[in-house]
Amino acid sequence: MSRTNAVKHDPLTTQIRRQFSDRSNQRFLHSLPTFKVVNELPEPLRTLLEKLDAQESSTRGR
Repeated sequence: MSRTNAVKHDPLTTQIRRQFSDRSNQRFLHSLPTFKVVNELPEPLRTLLEKLDAQESSTRGR
């Protein structure tokens, strides 16, 4: 069976497509808040990541 035929007959794929095309579901999804990407990390997280990098670097040097 070719890949396109397998996708057409996959019940999960079919169900997901139905869910996305359902008008009530579309209204619900459009009502959700939009998310934005924040380019900066909070300072506590940045500090922890720097400590982790330093520890990994010292471990590799052994």
